[in-house]
Parts: sequence; C-alpha cells; structure tokens
Amino acid sequence: MRLHDIADLVDAETAVFTELSDAIWDGPELRWQERNAVDLQVAVAEKYGFRITRDLADIPTAFTAEAGSGGPVIAFLGEYDALAGLSQQSGEPTRVADPGNTSGNGHGCGHNLLGAGSLLAAVATARFLERSGMPGRVRYYGCPAEEAAAGKSFLVKAGVFDDVDAAVTWHPASTLGTRQVLSLAYAQTHFRFRGVAAHAGASPHLGRSALDAVELMNVGVNFLREHMADTSRIHYAITDSGGDSPNVVQAYASAYYIVRARTVAEMRELYERVVGVARGAALMTETELDIEFDGATAELLPNAELERLLHRNTEALGGVPFDEQDQARARPFADVVPLSQLVAERLQAGLDADDDRALHDTVPALATGPRTQITGSTDVGDVSWVTPTVQIMSPCFALGTPVHSWNLVAQGRLPAAHKGMVHAAKAIAATALDLLVDPELLESARSEFHAVTGRTPYDCPIPDGVLAPPLR
Repeated sequence: MRLHDIADLVDAETAVFTELSDAIWDGPELRWQERNAVDLQVAVAEKYGFRITRDLADIPTAFTAEAGSGGPVIAFLGEYDALAGLSQQSGEPTRVADPGNTSGNGHGCGHNLLGAGSLLAAVATARFLERSGMPGRVRYYGCPAEEAAAGKSFLVKAGVFDDVDAAVTWHPASTLGTRQVLSLAYAQTHFRFRGVAAHAGASPHLGRSALDAVELMNVGVNFLREHMADTSRIHYAITDSGGDSPNVVQAYASAYYIVRARTVAEMRELYERVVGVARGAALMTETELDIEFDGATAELLPNAELERLLHRNTEALGGVPFDEQDQARARPFADVVPLSQLVAERLQAGLDADDDRALHDTVPALATGPRTQITGSTDVGDVSWVTPTVQIMSPCFALGTPVHSWNLVAQGRLPAAHKGMVHAAKAIAATALDLLVDPELLESARSEFHAVTGRTPYDCPIPDGVLAPPLR
C-alpha cells in the first residue's frame, strides 16, 4: 500500500521535476561551477517547504534541503555537473552541437536527471511523512563535482553525513537494476616539473628540460603497468607541455594522473610507486618537482540488506513504462552502437542476445554469487563507508549507449529519459519510506554496515590538509 501511495505522490509532482531536469540540461556547468543548477534546485526545494543549508562544508555549490523532524535521517544523493566538449542537439542521433549552447559543455552522464530525480523522491517522501504525521527527516544532498573531482568525498571528510542513518540514490543508465558492483578507489594528482630554459640549438647543455621529465615519468609509469594488479588502472594527461617553440628547452611542464585500485590501501600503495617514478624523473633531468594532490574516492561498500529492499520495491513497480513511440525514438541511438556492445548490454539486462527492443523495460533478477568488479570509480563510495547506502540504475537511454558521449547527451531530455527518472524516484522513495516506518529494516541494514566497518573502518583517501578545489 505504501508503494502505491508514494508512487502517486511522485506522479503528482513529475511535471515540476522534468522541467527542472531540462533546465539543468539546457545550461550545463562543469564541476565546482554548478551555480545555476544549485539555484534552480534550491528554488524548487524551497517551494516545497524544505529547509536549505547552502555552502555545505564551505563549498559554494554544495547544499542540503531538509524536511520533517525527529526520527531517522534518510539522505537522498543528487548531482548536477556536466562534462566539457559534449554539446549536442537534443534528440539528434548524429553528432550535431547544440546551437543554443555557448559553453560547449553537455550532460554526458545524465546528472541533470540524477539531481532532479533524487529531489523528486525526497519531496514525495517528505509529503508522505507530513500527511501521515510520522516522525523522520528527509535530507537531499546537492553534491557538486562528481566528474573526476570527488565532490562527495570532500563532503564526507567534512563530516556532513555523520548523523545520516541511511542513504539512497540512483544513476541514469541504459538498463534497470540495483547496483551490486564493486568499484575502484582512486586518487588524482598534478605533477609539475620546473627546469631551466635555454636555447635548444646554441646552448642545450645549459637547459634542464621539464618536458623531458614529464616524458620520462610517463615512460616509467608505462613500465610500471606490467607490475600492478590486473584491476588497477593508471591514466594521465599532459596538461602543459611547456610551450610551442621546439627550439627552447622547456622550463615548465606538467601531467595530471589518476591512479585506481581495488581498495584505498591498494590505491595508496600504487600511488606511492607513481610518485616514486615522478621523483626519479626529476632526479634524472635535474628538475624540481611539485606534487599537488587533487582528490580521491574510496571503493563502494555494498549493503546486501538495502539491495534486497530496493530490489523488492523495483520488482513491485515493474519495468519502466516505455511506449512504442519511446522505443521508436530510441532506435536510431541504439543503431549507432557497435553490435558487440549492444549484445553485451542485452545479456547484462537479462535479455536475449537478439532482442530488438531499444529501451530496457524489464526487471532483471537480483544478482547472486561473487560481485562484479568494475574498473570505474564513484564518490558515492565514500558515503557508503559512513552510512548504509544503496543505488539503483534506471534506464533513461537506449541500450548500449556509452556514458560520457554525445549519444547520451542527445537523449537526456527526451520523454524516455524523464520516464526513467520518475521510475527511479519511485523506487528510492519507496525504499527510504520503508526505512523510516520500519525500524527493523533500518536496524538490519545498519547492523550489516557496522559488522563490516567494525572490522575495516573507513579510511578516508583524502590526506589531511587537502581542501576542495574551490577552497584552495
């Protein structure tokens, strides 16, 4: 009965939140710069009577919106940052930049939907509590800078989740299902080398090349790859090559590295080896090295009790109610995906390899057995180490749609994307409500959480003294 009630409350507010999602899609902002998205979300939350706390942990684009009183505190996690270089015309299945987009950015991970959907779920849950007179607090977290920036990790380090009893969230995807994977911990760091400029032809012996140091570091790390775990990853970008004149010994150059591993402890060990390579490169080139640690996240800590609860609610809701028009409109986006990728995603979704639907509209079974280790990372991981956390993936895009792509951006404000968002809002709102009204469910989830963290406490991957980039 509660599920139907909460679903009705979500449906009643859908128009407001699809409009919110589209408004954020229309003005994509990069990590730490999401001021308009925050203003839009705060205005909507205030309209529903939520109490707003801005500048959370002193970060200008982080906030909370809370409703209710007493009882447990359930957190809803939202995001709203976009990606650079992904401007794309809505609904266009070929690469065409959005003519009205002056920033060049695009919502290539669907965070316009993520934030709006989580806030919708929080509003529906708060309204249920208000109408029933039940105790409990609903708190929406507006979280900036998920994209390679560890926004939630800095918030966790600041202690803003310390009084939360459990957290629920979701992510736009191309398949439906409770997220049961293991992610990688990661750290990202700037390595800046300073040398001595000189004429590369007349007096190269007087120069000390910072660019040589960057290149030697990259070569050393490439040799290191053979001697690290199969699931570990190292990525880099040369962020400054020193200049455009090859007849100058470059006095400054820099590289930006991401190091990933299965756990925070393993990541730290690999990270120190990368640092050692950088120091060796500086030694070989007689250059000075400056290391600026930029951010980090922990691996996800699963909670099986919450996963089962979320899955029960998802099963009761059924698949996302896509219609024939949704399927037809998604077809061109599925057709541009390599067949091997499309087949792999069909099988992952519990479909036959030759199933011809473009949008996933069924509910796959909850996975059993060993968890899948993915080689990506998420800052939801840090939240999961300080409070029991669960996440659902909800189909908003055609099967096979690659994340961080123009293909995904183009689908981000179509009716199918809105339906996937609303479906996720119902699932996480119902799960949050179950935790608020049934103390045994919440206690069971927290007992599992404490059993794990009692043996392996949270190890914050961000060193003391490292501030979020807006505060540096």
